Formats: sequence, structure tokens, C-alpha cells
Amino acid sequence: QVQLVESGGGLVQAGGSLRLSCAASGRTISSYNLGWFRQAPGKEREFVSRINWTGGSTNYAESVKGRFTISRDNAKNTGYLQMNSLKPEDTAVYYCAVSRFGWTSTWSQYDYWGQGTQVTVSS
Repeated sequence: QVQLVESGGGLVQAGGSLRLSCAASGRTISSYNLGWFRQAPGKEREFVSRINWTGGSTNYAESVKGRFTISRDNAKNTGYLQMNSLKPEDTAVYYCAVSRFGWTSTWSQYDYWGQGTQVTVSS
């Protein structure tokens, strides 16, 4: 079993930055692909970004490309999402998830996920 805990969310003004962390416990995630997703009120959960187990491949949703950067530190068993130039439409609960075999942007294909952290961007 893998437990994931997100942190780093909060309230920020438009144009500001936040860095989300996803700390894993129970098992090393160094062999897992890691993804970030978000869900705004009244909307479906959507893909934000993913990084493969080595950290050598990344992928972003068009809406965050150029503003968000995903990374990981396998020695710390932690993933990160650096969010810059935040916009009000980035407001959502952000979730991290890991997948042992899937390299995918589909939420349901991930094996474990965290409880989420709220990000609110004011205009």
C-alpha cells in the first residue's frame, strides 16, 4: 500500500506562485509514474501533469503548459508541482496519484491517490 499526502495549497493572488508537495509513505514510489489532477467545484476531475518514474519524461495539460512544472525526488519519496503565474481558473482541489504501470492522463488508471489540497487563486 502507498499513502500519499499533498501539501502546499493555499490562497494566493492571481499571478502568484505555489509549490505543491506529494509525500509518499508505506512503499517507495521510485518505480511509479506520478500524476497531478485537479477538481474545481461542479466540474470533473481533470489531468494537470504527469512525470515518469525516472523523472525523464513529463507531460502537461495545455491549460498549464509553460506555467506549471512537475518534478520528483525519489530519494525523498516525494513529488512536486511548481505553479507559477496562477490564474483564478486554477482554483481547485489538487490531487496527486501514482501508477505502477500506466503512463496515462486518465485518473481511473492510477493505483493510489492522496486526499487533495485546496488551491484558491483570487483575482
